[in-house]
Amino acid sequence: MNFLAHLLLSCQDEELIVGNFLGDFIKNRDLPGLPPGIQQGIRLHRFIDTYTDNHPVVRQGTHRLQKRHGKYAGVVIDVLYDYILANHWAHYHSQSLGVFTQGIYQVLEQNLPLMPARLQQRVPLMIADDWLVQYGTTAGIAYTFSRLQQRVSKPEYLEDALVSLHEDQALLVEEFSHFFPAIAQEVSLFCDC
Repeated sequence: MNFLAHLLLSCQDEELIVGNFLGDFIKNRDLPGLPPGIQQGIRLHRFIDTYTDNHPVVRQGTHRLQKRHGKYAGVVIDVLYDYILANHWAHYHSQSLGVFTQGIYQVLEQNLPLMPARLQQRVPLMIADDWLVQYGTTAGIAYTFSRLQQRVSKPEYLEDALVSLHEDQALLVEEFSHFFPAIAQEVSLFCDC
């Protein structure tokens, strides 16, 4: 899953939020230099990724997307799930998406000094452009995929991600509605929250 889902699954705990956000950007050798709660958030991020990648419903969707997106099908489904989450937000959280994301941005901004240099530069841009809310728009995820295309070896596999969204949206919504409550339950057990 992408940023929005990870952040929602952080039990509204500041250190878990920061660690979960940092999960893809911190190497294991750097963990001891971080506060214990942030280390737990990084472990949570990795738990979520492993659970997601192995869940039968997610695997089914990923397999379907492989025809068009090859080895990046998992990346595509992660971003599309954030689109689904943003567009069905009221089913998963009592706060509005805007209120939730403003709280997240505040936590990330307050913890910038703990982040690697590239994130210290990226987070203010993320906040200024309101990436988390923009995941709920086709323009926002198109922008996300364009950024991803700059960092991958086979950018052509990401070109038709919006086509996949439009063709498979009903299936993606159905799959997500089965999967997300399951991961939320697993996270609550993992974090005791």
